[in-house]
Amino acid sequence: MFKDRKDAAIQLGHSLEKFRDQAPLIIGIPRGGVETAYYVAKHLKAEMSLVITRKIGHPQNPEYAIGAIAEDGSIYLSSIGSEEVSKEEIQNIIVEQKTEIKRRIQQFRKGASFPEVKDRLVILVDDGIATGATLFATIMFCKNKHAKKIVVAAPVAGQGMHQKLLKMVDDVIILETPIEYRAVSQVYDNFYNLSDEETISFLEKWEKEKSN
Repeated sequence: MFKDRKDAAIQLGHSLEKFRDQAPLIIGIPRGGVETAYYVAKHLKAEMSLVITRKIGHPQNPEYAIGAIAEDGSIYLSSIGSEEVSKEEIQNIIVEQKTEIKRRIQQFRKGASFPEVKDRLVILVDDGIATGATLFATIMFCKNKHAKKIVVAAPVAGQGMHQKLLKMVDDVIILETPIEYRAVSQVYDNFYNLSDEETISFLEKWEKEKSN
């Protein structure tokens, strides 16, 4: 369906044209969402940044997200996280992730504070939505920052995600919703996990182009 993240992002940018004249802030969700956000922001000639949000993994299977925490401390927990994992275990994971968030803010944003979003339109961009945990925490982050309007945009998500998100944000743009949705990568011909260095390179390119 998409050649790569760039192809998906350009198509996503065209779908977001109606927001061009509202001076949106494009927010990428690391790491793959930063590449996607870069091309969307470039297409819309909009400001871009990234928010650091870390998943809260299940104690027995850290790769399985039971929630997420954003850089301001906003926490989303799934029903599994709330019901099956003790508060003590969750708190221990949160402490670890807060430390990692601080490190990544320094690494990705050079320690810079997050741009002002109060009374602004923000467009949250990712390369695809799986469980949605990090996205949900990011939405909470933007609400806590008093964003005027929140839009979620992604190339792909499961069929039920659109309606779920519409209960949380003002608008949702999802290009593909496969019937049998197993992973974000299934709609890309070329898909791989971005490294930290590649993520930073997109941020540096953005800063360089912005100043020209």
